[in-house]
Parts: sequence; structure tokens; C-alpha cells
Amino acid sequence: MAASTTAPPGGGTTGQSPQQANAAQSAGDAGAGRLVFRKCQACHSIEPGKNLLGPSLSGVIGRKAGAEAGFNYSPAMKSADIVWNPETLDQYLADPAKVVPGNKMPFPGLKTDHDRADVIAFLAGGAKAAATPAQPPSAAAPAPQPAPTPAAQGTPGTNVTYLPDARYTLRSGIADGRMVYIGVGGAIDGKVNPVLTAAEGQVVQLTLINGEGAEHDISFPDQNTTSPRVTGKGASTTIAFRADKAGDFTYFCTVPGHRLAGMQGQFLVTPRPPPQTVVEADISREPTDLPGPIGKRAPQTVRVELLSVELEGRLAEGTTFGYWTFNGKVPGPFIRVRVGDTIDIHLKNSADSSMIHSVDFHATTGPGGGAAVLQVDPGKEKSMTWKALVPGLYVYHCATPMVAEHIANGMYGLILVEPDGGLPPVDHEFYVMQGEVYSDLPYGQHGSAEFSVEKLLNERPEYFVFNGSVGALSRLHPLQAKVGETVRIFFGVGGPNYTSSFHVIGEIMDKVYEWGGIRTSPLEGIQTVSVPPGGAVIAEFKTLVPGNYTLVDHALARAERGLAGILSVEGPPNPEIFNGQVMPGMGH
Repeated sequence: MAASTTAPPGGGTTGQSPQQANAAQSAGDAGAGRLVFRKCQACHSIEPGKNLLGPSLSGVIGRKAGAEAGFNYSPAMKSADIVWNPETLDQYLADPAKVVPGNKMPFPGLKTDHDRADVIAFLAGGAKAAATPAQPPSAAAPAPQPAPTPAAQGTPGTNVTYLPDARYTLRSGIADGRMVYIGVGGAIDGKVNPVLTAAEGQVVQLTLINGEGAEHDISFPDQNTTSPRVTGKGASTTIAFRADKAGDFTYFCTVPGHRLAGMQGQFLVTPRPPPQTVVEADISREPTDLPGPIGKRAPQTVRVELLSVELEGRLAEGTTFGYWTFNGKVPGPFIRVRVGDTIDIHLKNSADSSMIHSVDFHATTGPGGGAAVLQVDPGKEKSMTWKALVPGLYVYHCATPMVAEHIANGMYGLILVEPDGGLPPVDHEFYVMQGEVYSDLPYGQHGSAEFSVEKLLNERPEYFVFNGSVGALSRLHPLQAKVGETVRIFFGVGGPNYTSSFHVIGEIMDKVYEWGGIRTSPLEGIQTVSVPPGGAVIAEFKTLVPGNYTLVDHALARAERGLAGILSVEGPPNPEIFNGQVMPGMGH
């Protein structure tokens, strides 16, 4: 692999000089660029020779476009007469499709100058530093940056726990000619003077990084907390305090003139919620949120509207995650049509999305299940029609590279194509999907978790979940029925990696439409059914005995990572079938 300062062979257009490389690094913050690079690492590696969906970016500075060995470039990129230097990279990262029309990169670009400058600095030199152990500075190296300032404390005696309820990182910088705070990571990433939120009584941890060298601090006067000042680019400090008062407050820099220069933002503290109330956004779709049976009707055109939304939501108690969703929930909306219908699908991508999104319907006959047509940039909308030819229960999911990343972040759902005349009537229908969450934070650790591409590629999820989050179908939205009623569960696996051994503890499934197929007669008297990623099943049974019935994947270690739901059945006891005293605390 050629070093970044090596000119390409043959005497053609040359790359940047060592002076240009140094200028690139000084123009941006390589440390901050490492965080920005998280948006790229699903497709690109910084290890030499390690090509993923995109080519390795090791040594990219000074390299001709389309020249990385062992990678199959698009014809457009192969013919692009570009050598990557800070200027050409900045242009390309701002709008990849405009700079190289016809290239295969599914990323809409980095829209802020500082993000592009930081990630270019990271690629120019920080990537190598990040990938190798730190070495002692040489005599010619710049002076060491100031060490992180010790964490400041709030009011003496304030009760601050070791695990904060909300974590934020801000970096000082310049935007539109103003001094500002810039969000780093999570839902505030790249946002200028972002709105910070907490619930009354929650512990807030905030890290301030000096991004450009001037002296700064951050103060929350209404919470009686001010950080120490950080001086020198790269210096940092962390404060922790309890949000004791609800209201709409401000945070700002107390260095004279900096607040007026633009370093001020909003700190919103919501009133203390009642006990057991979820504070974080509930992204979990309720199992009863599905349309009713179609009944007898002729085929028709059915308009379906999907909106891809990226948002921070509740993963577990005290833990949030950056979900990618259809219509703001996991799973996406349950779509119900009949065989012979024409589906008029409209997919809109939210304007504040960071990624291109799409949808692949397993019920579709055609290229990509529709995803070959429905790759939608942020703020745009595309549509197409397709005909439902075969009845059954099918998965749909986002199919934008890296496809597994989009699915793991929550972009999956079910579509039922009913047969002519529909399914037999039942008393209750429920919508349940299983998925995996690959978070950087270990299972159970509180805070704002981010997606980990390393854990995804190693198939090591931190969480297994029903309907998007821990407790979605137990504490938040348990399934409910009465003794003597019939229940139908539409169950699917978004995955993207693990097969489910779906089981309802204490029930025998009267009918199972295996793999979601309804052209053949169902299996009868089934205890456990295997459902692969991208697969589905319809399970039916009659409730005969009151009590709680636990929905699990019978790979039961996954229950210890969040995978459990509850069907609560009310009614009179049935001693002829089940005669015994249920012991408390048994989990059933």
C-alpha cells in the first residue's frame, strides 16, 4: 500500500505533497474525525488491504480513484480522473453522486464543512494513529496537548450516581462565523448548539472537548454547575450533575464574550415522571397495532406510505439507541393486502436522515423486491407499484448497503398477503418480531448507545429484543386475552443474523403456518417453531387456563439479553386442565 505522500507511478496527476497532508491534518480535528468516521465504517475499513462493501481507505490521500487493489469498482469510479487530496475528498464527501455520477456509494454525503475537514484529517493521519498503539512524541513532534481537566462536581452534597441517565459530548468549534458547541455522537451528532434534554431528577454527564484551541467552559447556572475551563486543542473535561429543577434553561460558555459570540444552547428538563413511566421515546410497536382482516372483496390498488425516520429511542431502562425505523417504530407498520392487489408503495426518507434508505418486500416478484427502484436520498420520495401474486406472511426490510446494518438498527416489518376470502376468524391477532441490537455499550450499561459495526460483523449482539426494545412486550405492551379466546400471532424475524426457536411457555400451538406459507394446510400441535432471519410464521392457539404465558426464543440464554414477552390471560381457573397453585416469582 502506498503511503499518503507517495506519488502515483507513471508521472500522471500527482497527489498531495507532505506539506498538503500536514495542512489537511491541521485544518480538521483527527480525533473528532474518528467519531465522524463511524458513519463510514459500515462500508469502509482503515486497515490496509481490508475491503468491505467499499474499498479500504488506508492511504487514500494521494491515491488515484478506483485504484485500490482487490476491489471491484464501478465503471464510473474507474474512469474518474481524480486523485484523492483534501480538496477532492471534500468535494466528493459533500455530494458523491454529483462528483462521480453513476458511482455505487449509497451515502448522501457529509453536509457540514467541519465534519468533512475532521474526517479528512483523520484519514490523512489520524486513522494511522487510531489503528496503532500510541508512541512517545519525537523531538520534531508538536508539543503534547493539555491533559484532560479533572471532572468538575456540581453542588457539594449533590447525589450523583456512578452510571448517568443521560450522556452528552460537545466540541467547541466555528460554524457560520460564530463560536459554537457542536454535538458529538448519538442523536446530537454534528448539530450546532444542540438541545440537550433530561428528566427531572436524572443524572447528566457531559464531556466538553476543545475543538479549536481557544479557552472555553460550559455552564448550567440553573443547575448550579459549571465545568473547569479547557485550554488547548484536544483538551477535555467531564462534569456530572443531577437535573434538580424542571424547566426550559440555557447552557453557555462563561468566558467573556463567548456567549454573545454564539456559544449558547437550550437545556430542557421535563418534569419528574410518575414511577414506572418511560422517559425515553418508546419506539416499540404495540402488538395490537395492526389492521383488521380484509374480508371478502375484489382485488384493488392499495396505497402504502412508508417514512424512514432515524431517532434516539428507548432500548432498555436507562439506555437509548440510535434507531433507524419505518414510520418511527420497530417493527415497521403491519401491511395487509389480499392476493391480486396492486400495491402502490411510496417511500419517503426524512429530511434529517443521515443515510439513504430503501425497502425490499419479500412478497414482491421483481428486482430487489422493489429495492432496486426505491433507494431514496434524505428529504426525497420515490414510488412504484407491484402486484401481490402469492398469499402468505412476508418480511420487508431496508436493503441499502450495508443491508445488515440497516436491519439491525430496526428497519424491518411484516406484510400479510391474504388469500381470497381471508383467514379464518380469531378473537385476537398480535404482531411480534424478533431482532438483534449491536450496541457499543455492553448489555445493561446505562447511557446513549451507538451501533457497533465490529459486533455486527462478528455476529455478537448485546441485545435480543421483541418489537425493538427490552420489555416491549412485557413491561410496556404485554399481549392480553381471556380464557376461551383464540389467538393468532404473526411472528417474524428481522435478524439480521440469528434464527429464532419461537415458543410460548405453557401453550401448544394448535395451528402453525410454517415459514408464513398459507397455500398448504397448517401443521397442528406444535411446541416450538424455527423461524430464520427474513422469515415468518403464523401461530394460532386457544387459551384454556388463566395466567401469564412467556414468549421466548427457546435458545433461552437470549432471554438474559432482553428477549421475552408476556401473554396475560384472564378468566376463571380450569382445574380439569391445570390444577395447582402458581408460585410467585417463577417468571411465568
